[in-house]
Amino acid sequence: MRNSLLLLLCLATFPVFGQDNVQLKTQVRHTIDELIDFISIPNDALDHADINRNISWLTQKFNARGFNTSVLPTEEESLFFAALPMETGKPTLLWYMHFDGQSVDPSKWDQPDPYKVVLKAAGEEGSWETRPLSELSEDIDYSWRLFGRSVSDDKGPIVMFLNTIDLLQKNKVELPFNIKVILDGQEERSSKPLPKAVETYKDLLEADYLIIGDGPMHYSGKPTLVYGCRGITTMSLTTYGPIRPQHSGHYGNYAPNPAFQLAEILASMKDADGRVTIPGYYDGIELTDSERSILQAVPDDAANINSALQISEPDKVGGFYQEALQYPSLNIRGMSSAWVGPQARTIVPASATAELDLRLVPETKGDRMKSLVKKHIEGLGYRITDTVPDAQMRAAYPKWVTISESDVTDAFRTPLDNTFGTHLVKTLSSTFEDQVVQIRITGGTVPIAPFINALKVPAFILPVVNPDNNQHSPNENLKIGQISYGIRAMYAILSSAP
Repeated sequence: MRNSLLLLLCLATFPVFGQDNVQLKTQVRHTIDELIDFISIPNDALDHADINRNISWLTQKFNARGFNTSVLPTEEESLFFAALPMETGKPTLLWYMHFDGQSVDPSKWDQPDPYKVVLKAAGEEGSWETRPLSELSEDIDYSWRLFGRSVSDDKGPIVMFLNTIDLLQKNKVELPFNIKVILDGQEERSSKPLPKAVETYKDLLEADYLIIGDGPMHYSGKPTLVYGCRGITTMSLTTYGPIRPQHSGHYGNYAPNPAFQLAEILASMKDADGRVTIPGYYDGIELTDSERSILQAVPDDAANINSALQISEPDKVGGFYQEALQYPSLNIRGMSSAWVGPQARTIVPASATAELDLRLVPETKGDRMKSLVKKHIEGLGYRITDTVPDAQMRAAYPKWVTISESDVTDAFRTPLDNTFGTHLVKTLSSTFEDQVVQIRITGGTVPIAPFINALKVPAFILPVVNPDNNQHSPNENLKIGQISYGIRAMYAILSSAP
């Protein structure tokens, strides 16, 4: 009872800050300085030394806030773990973020060094004008942006979290949670060691709730909470004609053309409305009226989406954008046969290849979905092999397809009626006095889904960065106003009892 009263008093004395709060602005300014320092340490996910230098920085910064820290070895890069002193009787909130980044090609950036943050303000006709860092002040223009690798994905949210802890400690707020943090150094390399790491460090990572601090907010700018993401697996299909490309005048109408064979296979997989025709592909997927209502409440604008894509109408897999994301997809991500353009030649190609990606939802397991695709291809009269067919195989049977497959990254999804999710929605809604955009499942894939599923806890993605941040691309940026948003959102969540 005493702890509950103290918490209520703390929250009453130190409410979640408004955008113009002086203390918040001071913390935003400090966050910028700390983020500039953090970005200056390169974090290429492919560079072991980079990852170790970042872990050293994180150890210092989390220790300074009173966290106990550990470096957790895995089969590849180590994980960074931090926890505030644990107290009995409190639920445990585990926070996941990643500190590695995509590789950079400095020649593609509009600044000399992507690891040296540049401050920019919007110019005319979508341009950006560089401003000296000396213009930063506590009364900073929140429309300005910081440009540099990982300012948004994902070092920015990490530094926002650290500065949120600063504010909570300054205001002597008694946290209603035990706080644990796990930071990944190879998220951009698919985080393959994470599922096994859960088993190795199960007791250390045990928690009641998981929040993933990653990804962009909804483009409406409204507070956003994401309940899951789709998984992914890939397949490569190759069909065969003559052993070598042949003159189309001499052998057209005689040598089978592998591009037509591949076209037959691919065209048979979808109908005119874009729905997959493979039997069983959509099995097990049902939406309740309540779920569909939440999907329809997401403020997407179909006209704007279609205009941006320059399409007249979308496929008919779902009735609207969010509904379409609830189903697995079958996408041709690339095709190749012979030569095109100025290099085109009058030949019958020797082979044709299509690269597919299959986005998955929790009801559609990757291995089963690949089996359905292969069964469908066999039903068209093709024989499947995992090697290039030799002369004996070609002579014995006319239609061969070589198929290679990738591993499966599973989907994850927390139910929309989860009680902690309801608490998060109420907290964000009251903090920002706005309706929260609830995304049931995102179209993309977070490679930590196996880690989430292994922990068996309700997991939520809390995006805090601007949707036009250019993550993974040149000129990645973070709108300074998002730092204020991120601190306010994290402060509200970390200080509010479920």
